[in-house]
Parts: sequence; structure tokens; C-alpha cells
Amino acid sequence: MWWLKAVAISLSVCAVLGGRDFPPEFIFGAASAAYQVEGAWNVNDKSLSIWDYFAHTYPEKIIDRSTGDVACDSYYKWKTDIELASKMGLHFYRFSISWPRLLPSGFPNYISEDGKRYYNNIINTLLEKRIQPVVTLYHFDLPQSLQDLGGWTNPLIADWFANYARVAFSLFGDRVKIWITLNEPISFCDIAYNVGTQAPGYISPGVGNYICNKNTMLAHAKAYRVYDKEFRSKQNGKVSLSNQFFWLEPDTKSDEQAAENARQLMVGMYSHPIFSKQGGWPPVIERIIAEKSKEEGFPYSRLPAFTEEEIELVKGTYDFMGFNFYTSRTVRNAKPGEEIGAWPFEGGPDINIILGVRGEWNNTDAWWLYITPDGIRKLLGWLKKEYGDIEFLITENGCASSSPDVDDEVRVQYYKEHLEQVLVSINEDKVRVTGYTAWTLMDNYEWTDGYSIKFGLHYVDFNDPNRTRTPRASAEYYASVVKSHSLDVNNKIIDEL
Repeated sequence: MWWLKAVAISLSVCAVLGGRDFPPEFIFGAASAAYQVEGAWNVNDKSLSIWDYFAHTYPEKIIDRSTGDVACDSYYKWKTDIELASKMGLHFYRFSISWPRLLPSGFPNYISEDGKRYYNNIINTLLEKRIQPVVTLYHFDLPQSLQDLGGWTNPLIADWFANYARVAFSLFGDRVKIWITLNEPISFCDIAYNVGTQAPGYISPGVGNYICNKNTMLAHAKAYRVYDKEFRSKQNGKVSLSNQFFWLEPDTKSDEQAAENARQLMVGMYSHPIFSKQGGWPPVIERIIAEKSKEEGFPYSRLPAFTEEEIELVKGTYDFMGFNFYTSRTVRNAKPGEEIGAWPFEGGPDINIILGVRGEWNNTDAWWLYITPDGIRKLLGWLKKEYGDIEFLITENGCASSSPDVDDEVRVQYYKEHLEQVLVSINEDKVRVTGYTAWTLMDNYEWTDGYSIKFGLHYVDFNDPNRTRTPRASAEYYASVVKSHSLDVNNKIIDEL
């Protein structure tokens, strides 16, 4: 196979890794998300989600004007999905529960029997196949009825989410031992309210995003405390959240402080309250936004403050750190009068920085995703330095293309190079990385990119009513790594492919 040459070439690179085998306890998986794969948007008693509403109401915001109404049809084809994971030998499958499918009103006053059945079937069948379910409680699909009450900008949502989490823990926690409360608050807070390209699509830069930031921290914390007090002693699971982090590096030596400020804005805003010993917002970001708010004439900071009680509530609410990594950016200080683009892709108006890329970084068919495998090692090193010797679970990592081809050389190379860097982190930097998740098990609905961008280990034919799944070369490569527990893909494994 074409990728065998790439693997052979990398042998010399990995000779310095301290071994090509992953630790015995290291686990490999793949991920998906409810709205992106399930379809069945109005089947039985499921209620409208904000993505149902967003895609139906603003088709012009979706590149191909598509919706997730059917998506991969996984509501009906979940057994097929699990079989794909089983054939690859995955140790776990990360999927999300649709809040409006399980609690159609958004509240626990009514629990859908159909929702219970659907997720119980997935969990039980995964376990029968010896695949561990890793369950995300929230992956962007808020019940629209709660959005009508303000959604993530309503402070009551912290309690709404905790009550939803309690239902999920009580129904499924006897079998689910790894929980992710929230996936990528940076997407449904910062991208949603700064740019409007994530549901709900309301643009309120510098205000709405910060209100959302605080409410997500409180929501996660309250859900974690519910698990701690009511379920941990019997269920013995682990709970954390996942965010998407870029590696952010200085454009030049003179931009180091700018890069550090950017890291604190991207990573620290969602990590310092939880993982630091002090708790609360990153001090440098809290100070900068307060000063800028005052200059702009606001009577108080646009970044809502935590009370002392809230700081203690949020601090320490983790059993590991989950994060998604795809790409990196350079950071430089903005010049006087220079226009600063929107956070988090182009710049940071509040911290006066410009984000960019290096000329040697190869891009992909997703405009935002440049291939920077060394970024994952640099990020892990920074996280360990910042928050201590904690456990890390990489909850997403993957490569985009627009091609349906199953001979996906670039994606194989992407996975190989990133996994090499994870091994460097484990062996050389002594970072406690305990698992890795490929995004994604199969092509799916990629939000405002619709079906135009594909991340799947398996190709899905969205023109076929049966939504046929076909393994790509990347699925074969990843399966060989999983089954050998090593990057040393030997001839026996290759022959089996």
C-alpha cells in the first residue's frame, strides 16, 4: 500500500521516541456526535434542537444548504456503526446523547422512552462487542425550547444542564464509566456569539460569548458535583469536559507575551477555573478585559466575575482533562490601527493580537485546518506545565478533505504524524496521556460545512438512501495501530489488510 512507504520512512523519526509501542493501558477510539450522525430529527417525541432550527431557518449559512435531518441515518443504522468500530478493534466509541431526544421538553419532567431505548441499545451493544462507551452529554444540540429562554446566556442553564446530567447518570451510569459533560464550549460560545456560524447564530461579540463562557463553567461544575455526590460511590466513573485547543505560538520572539495571552484566552478561559489550584478566570485575561471594558464606557467588565462561592464550586471538577486538537496558529501583536479579525480564527480584539499560519504548514480542504503535528506535543507540554501532572484524554483529532476517495493518503499521514508526537509526549516529556480518539468514525454532517467536508475513517455515500459506509485506507491504518498497540505496523498486520 502507498502508506507503507510513509510508515517505513517514519521509522528513523520514531527511533528517538523511546519506543514505538503505546503503554499497555493506553486506549484508542473514534468519535461521533448526535446531530452529525443520527438524523431522525422529528421521529417519535424528539423535540427541535437549535441545530434543527438553525439549519432549517438559515440555509444560506450552510455551504451546501444541507441539514442534519437524515445525516448518516444512525438512528436506524446504529448497529452498522458499532460493527465498524468492532471491526477496527476500537477500545471505545465516543458518542453524544441528544438532549432533546432524551428530554423533549428540556427538563426532566418528561423522559422519552424512545430516547432511553435508543441509547440503551447503543450502550448495551457496544459492551457486548467489548467496546467501552464514552458518552458526551452536550455536543451543540440544545433543545430549542431552552434557547427560546436564552440558552447558554441564561444563568439558569447551569441548573437545567445539571438536572439533565442527573437523568443521564441515573439511566446509563451503571454501564458508562467515562463521561464528557460539554464538547467544545469555544464553538458554541466564542464561535457562535463572535461570528454567528454556530447555532444559535446570534452575534454578540465580547458580551454574549463571555456570558456563555461563565455559564458553561458553572454547568459543567454542577453536573460534576451531581455525579460526585449522587453516583460516584456506586458507579465509579470519570467525568470531565472537552474543548478544542489550537497550539498558539509566537510569530517572532517579540510576540511571546502575545502568544501567552492568546493561550490564556483560548485554553485558560475553559481550564483555569477547573484545573488550576487558584480557580477563577486567568488573571491576565480578567485584568485585560476589565481594563478594556472600562475604556469602552462599560460600568463593569464584559467578562462576568465569579463569586468566591462559584470559584470553589468550579475548581477541581475533573477526573482527567479531555481536549480536541486539530491545528495551530501563530500569534503576533496587532499594529496600531490594524483591523483585528474575529476570535478564535483570525485574531483577538480584546487582547490586541493577530492569528496567522506559517508558510511551511500544509493546509487541508477545511480552510481553518493546517497540518501541524508538533503542535499537539507542544500543547501537551504547556498543559502539563500550566496545570500539573494530570491525566489527559485526547477526545478528537482528525483531518479534513473534500474528496470521497477511500485512498486517503493525507489523512493516514496526518494520523501517523500526530500519533508519533503523542508518543514523544508520553515517552520523552512524561505527559500522562491515556487515550486517543480519531475524529471521526465516518463522514457526517460537518456543521456549516454541511457534507462538503469529510473527516471520516469511513466514507459515507450521502447520495445513497442506504447511506452506505466504506472503509478508507485511514481506517485500515488506524485499525492496524489499534490492534498492534504500536506504530510499528509489521508485515503480518499489513498482509492482513
